[in-house]
Amino acid sequence: MIEVVASIARGPVFLAGELMECLVTFRNPMSHLSTSATSEMLAWASAQIHCQFHASESKVNLPSRVNKQDVQAGSDTVLIPNRGERGQCVLDTPPKILFCDLRLDPGESKTYSYSESVPADGPPSFRGQSVKYVYKLTIGCQRVNSPIKLLRVPFRVLVLQGTPEPFFPQDEEVSPSNPFLEEEEASRRDALNLERALDMLTVSTSRRCPHVYNITNVRGKVAKFCIFKTLYRLGEDIVGTFNFSDGDIPCLQYSVSLQSEEEIAREYRRRPGQPPAVTGHGRQMESCLHTASSHFSIPVPLNVTPGFGTDVATLRWRLHFEFVTAREPAEPPVVLQDESKATVWSGAETVEVDTFSWDLAIKILPTNPALASYESQFTGSNRIQI
Repeated sequence: MIEVVASIARGPVFLAGELMECLVTFRNPMSHLSTSATSEMLAWASAQIHCQFHASESKVNLPSRVNKQDVQAGSDTVLIPNRGERGQCVLDTPPKILFCDLRLDPGESKTYSYSESVPADGPPSFRGQSVKYVYKLTIGCQRVNSPIKLLRVPFRVLVLQGTPEPFFPQDEEVSPSNPFLEEEEASRRDALNLERALDMLTVSTSRRCPHVYNITNVRGKVAKFCIFKTLYRLGEDIVGTFNFSDGDIPCLQYSVSLQSEEEIAREYRRRPGQPPAVTGHGRQMESCLHTASSHFSIPVPLNVTPGFGTDVATLRWRLHFEFVTAREPAEPPVVLQDESKATVWSGAETVEVDTFSWDLAIKILPTNPALASYESQFTGSNRIQI
């Protein structure tokens, strides 16, 4: 028996284009003091990254060859990294051989390092109501004359779409490099590219410019709304303010919710005119009768997917507002200055109201992958015994 343990070095979340490093340890768990202890042999082991796409058959109309549920091969000695997985493999990297002909004595272990750039042209990790994109690192191992065993380590990929230049540009070599420093230089270059990418994110989301909107309905102006930006990173707080003193009609209550809208491309919709799937990610409600101003603060969760678009699905983000307004002006409470006793003001028993809603489109971008790792459902490690 051989125990195989895979552990991603820096956590289970990566930006597309970033270099992933994984340590894979092979160990013979038998003690050398055991009378039945023998050496164990592995013929080879390899590793590669792949992305699985799965769509809900009740919501997405895909060709049968794309929506098949399982991957089969004529023999279980043929390496198929996504064997037994649901859906289709839409992206994979070339396999890298970790070793050939490994012999482990009782109690002995060997550790191998696997490194590969996460494909920059793939979709982000996403688990929606209609479609799913799931990334995994798969390590294949085989004994001589035995079936191939697969060890899978799921991880999360964040993609920033719509930038004029790639996050991780490939620098051209203009001079001979020192082979003794090649590994160290590659690590330093990857760290520099990650820092550059994070700087781009910081600059993009730090720009502030007041966006002012007049909130009105058929009866008149309700309030003036101000928000300082519409571009946010994962983990940021969305803050906005309302000024009700400029309104012509009283607002009794408002609510703000952060929503994502998952829309399927027209040619892939199961039903014509099928509306986008909407998911809520936080809501705040406030009573604001006789209130001059108010504000809200809604955090963007670290575990959600930034906006993206593929041939099949598009994810957009928005703030959804709901207002409850009175049809008639509300009399403010009167407090007399010379009252010697406390008085209690009672509001109207019934109020005729109008309700209406409004959506404000915003953009959600990735954040530092190390920060997003704290809220990840993945551990970045896994193990099997073969």
